[in-house]
Amino acid sequence: MYDATFKIVIFGDAGCGKTTLTQRFLTNLFVSDSKMTIGVDFEVKSLVVDEQKVKLQIWDFGGEERFRFLLPTYVRGARGGLFMYDITNYSSIAHIDDWLAVIKREIKDEDQFPIIVAGGKADLAEHREVSAKDGIKIAKSRGVDGFIECSSKNGENVEKLFEALTRSMLNNF
Repeated sequence: MYDATFKIVIFGDAGCGKTTLTQRFLTNLFVSDSKMTIGVDFEVKSLVVDEQKVKLQIWDFGGEERFRFLLPTYVRGARGGLFMYDITNYSSIAHIDDWLAVIKREIKDEDQFPIIVAGGKADLAEHREVSAKDGIKIAKSRGVDGFIECSSKNGENVEKLFEALTRSMLNNF
């Protein structure tokens, strides 16, 4: 028995690490040779946050432009989202407004829909094009609910990211 079940969407440009993030969260393993997501992938994971048992239905979207038309359909019914960008690729965060526009068209003003900005590939800091400071500034200026840098490769902040989103959704529940 679950205290809550939440549908979440993970969105962002192709190649920024959405699928490896999902796989790390599900299996605690890093899959270095993951294939490009064609359309959308769906996964489920249970976790306990603040003593509440929660089931997450995770919808991982292909980041290529040709799949973006699918996002509005899958956003309906979702309770929260992760916008993911690659800290080594500035253009991946530069597209945040395009992605948020798609999400916001589907979410009613009265709906509570927390979004956390996730800077992926934090293990590649020596190749960084987006500082944490800039990431935080961009996230704050968009009025989202949080910012976390993470690494699917070494697992840094992966659990923390999903727990933070889940906590925000529980607070709105």
